[in-house]
Order: sequence, then structure tokens, then C-alpha cells
Amino acid sequence: MVDRLYQSIADQITALIDEGVFPPGSRLPGERELAERFNVSRVTIREAEIALQAIGRIRIKTGSGVYVTDGKAARADEAPAVSAFELTEARSLFESEAAALAASTITPETLERLDELLEIMGRDDSEDDKSTEADQEFHLLIASASGNQAIIHVIKSLWRMRTDVPEVRTTYASVCQHDGRTRRQEHGAIVDALRAGDPGAARVAMRQHFNRLLEAMLDATEERAILELRRKAAESRERFLMSARLR
Repeated sequence: MVDRLYQSIADQITALIDEGVFPPGSRLPGERELAERFNVSRVTIREAEIALQAIGRIRIKTGSGVYVTDGKAARADEAPAVSAFELTEARSLFESEAAALAASTITPETLERLDELLEIMGRDDSEDDKSTEADQEFHLLIASASGNQAIIHVIKSLWRMRTDVPEVRTTYASVCQHDGRTRRQEHGAIVDALRAGDPGAARVAMRQHFNRLLEAMLDATEERAILELRRKAAESRERFLMSARLR
């Protein structure tokens, strides 16, 4: 594990920063002093500092020194600040290609399960939570059927953003309610293409599904903007009329 020694040193420096030994804005000791402190080479210290700069914990100023920044590194499992539109765009890119790959390898058992999930999503009396769970399983099954572990990982991460980022979760909830029939038709077209073993058709069907979702989000955003404008106009009207009535 010699090639990972710098990471261990970076972790120890991070701990010292978090403990306040090296507060934000302060200058880190020189390479020689740090090398002696941690009993490693100056090269290892340099590599550790490069790693820390990459995640935003320090800033290296040539000819001046190394300074601790105000920001903290983002956790590897922390969802980034994305909008529902950005997330949906990313999902369209990755999940469309996953569907294309899956079309050539998907099994009859997976297709059977997708049919079952279609029934759940298409029920008008289906609870929102059950419908969302069925939707999630549907998309993750297709991702798994692609056989590409990198794509599977990315799509799972995108789904975590869908559920963990409040703004995204709220936006999706506002456009995914009471559309069981549309959901059933769009997802059904994806399954039909997968069953036919047609990569191109599977890609297009998945992309059309996300295009419709983006359009619904735009409509919902526009509607909320109009309602907010009307609310403000009504408040202003009431305030000015009240002023006009004053004697």
C-alpha cells in the first residue's frame, strides 16, 4: 500500500484542519516540517497536498505557500446541488443507452417482471409510493439488464439524487401524480422495444419518455410562476386599494 501513503497523510492533515489545528485561512507548515512531523518524504507530502487541493481543502499558491480554504470537501456519497431538469437530462442520456444495451441481452424473466411493474404503475388506484417504487424498480432492472457495471452505478446514483434532493423530489412528485395511463403507455413502449430486441427502438422509447417528463416539468414550472405572479398582484391590489380608502 506504499502508493497510497499520500492518501493516509492527506487524511491526517484533513483531521488536523477539522480539529482547528490548521484553521481556514492559515498557512500550512512547509513540506520539510510536515515530512518530519509525519515521518514521510517530501514527495509524499507534495502528493498529499495535491490531493487536498483537488477536493478544495487547501489552496497552493506558487511562491507563497499552502493555505487552508474555508470550504469543506464534499462527502463522496453526498448528492450534489442539481435541479430536476439537470437530473432528468442526465437520466435521459444514460438510461436511453442502458435500454439500447439491454435490448440485446434482456431475459424473459426480466421482461415478465417489467410487465408486472407496468400493471402497478398503470393502476389509477395505485398509491403514489407504490407507483414510485415500481417506477424505480422498472428503470433499475433495465439498467441491470444492460450488463454494464459503470452504467448501473451511475443510474443508481441518479436515482438517489431523485429521492434525496428535496427540490428534485418535489418537482417529480408534482408531475408524476395522476398520470397512470401516460406512464403505462410510455413504459409499455420501452418494454415492447426490449421484447423485440430492437436497441434503436428501445433507445428512442426511453428518450421519448424523458422528453415528455421534461415538458411536464416545464409546464408545471410555468404554472407555478403564473400563480405566484397572480398572488403578488392580488396582494399589491389589496394594499393599494386599502391605501386609497384611507381618509
